[in-house]
Amino acid sequence: MNFTKSILTITLASLLFVGCKEKTSENVSESATETNAPQAKKEIAAANLQTASFTIEGMTCAIGCAKTIEEELNGLDGVETATVDFEKKLATVSFDKTILTPESLTKVVEATADGKTYKVSNMKS
Repeated sequence: MNFTKSILTITLASLLFVGCKEKTSENVSESATETNAPQAKKEIAAANLQTASFTIEGMTCAIGCAKTIEEELNGLDGVETATVDFEKKLATVSFDKTILTPESLTKVVEATADGKTYKVSNMKS
């Protein structure tokens, strides 16, 4: 009797394990498909293109801080390219001046993370 219960329990547990595993992989592949779809960026007219460089204080690492800020800036409508150099603490952003301003870029950077970590200075546009 105990042997039959053990077999039944093992069978049931393995079915649940396999069933959950299949659902998880379906969800992961669905979300991966959604995230990997590149967003088409609008072309920026040469007359509207402006470049700004500024210093970012408060970054502690290249991958967590600099990369996060760079992704935030590149995700904005009107940004053509954004690069953040952790070593130099310098960000360079090419953007559409009809959509964004240097002040709006400053707000985005300073709002990244908890809103108190990063400070922008020496804005040159």
